[in-house]
Amino acid sequence: MTMKPSASPALQGAGERNHRSSGAAGAPNGGRQAPAAQHQAGTPAAPASGSLVLRGVDHSARPTWKLRETVEFYRDILGLPLIHTISARGWGPATHPDFLHFFFDSGKGSTIAFFYYLGSQAPESLQGREKARPWPQDHVFDATHTAWQVDGEQELQAWKRRLEAKGVEVSVETRHEVIESIYFRDPNGYFIEITRKLRPLGSLDADDAALTLQAAMELEDEAGGVARLGPIDAVWARKARLLLDRMGEAA
Repeated sequence: MTMKPSASPALQGAGERNHRSSGAAGAPNGGRQAPAAQHQAGTPAAPASGSLVLRGVDHSARPTWKLRETVEFYRDILGLPLIHTISARGWGPATHPDFLHFFFDSGKGSTIAFFYYLGSQAPESLQGREKARPWPQDHVFDATHTAWQVDGEQELQAWKRRLEAKGVEVSVETRHEVIESIYFRDPNGYFIEITRKLRPLGSLDADDAALTLQAAMELEDEAGGVARLGPIDAVWARKARLLLDRMGEAA
């Protein structure tokens, strides 16, 4: 049964949007697509580099080899409207298969999209991923995930109950300093997060972030790469030293 988004707790923007192609709107492209569109006469001049501003994430995209399961999960369980599908021949190298590229409205002008490659097989690295528990068993694979925002603890709990009622295994609530989240997996095994903010971020958070990364980058340079870095305690110790240096300069 298709569930209307208005009848469910609202997922807010996750950072996705639409994509256009000569194979769009269900019409197959007559030939292989060029990697980039040709420059058109009358194109406005590019703005000066100092005025360039990214306006938000348009969309994110992942491959799927489970078309029906993916559509039913995102449309019917998460309640995200299916808003566009591109059907096209492969483009670029001759090995690129023909494909469907379909988009769900993920909130606040963004979309989450999937590629469905015709005549191809899922890589071994994805085999069985959908059966993984809803926590980062593979920290590299699960680092790539999508997080939706909801308003407050009650909405987060409502989503947990909704998902569990649909047979989705959901993690316990987890707090990460300024957010509280639940985690689960889609039919492809991709990690998904729903989160609520515990407090707004401010200038102190930005200063702390910069100092933490400065400490880590210094250690990375000295060690010759992340593989040679020690535990997180080394980052904390370097950060403390940088903070003391800053305080001494201000005195």
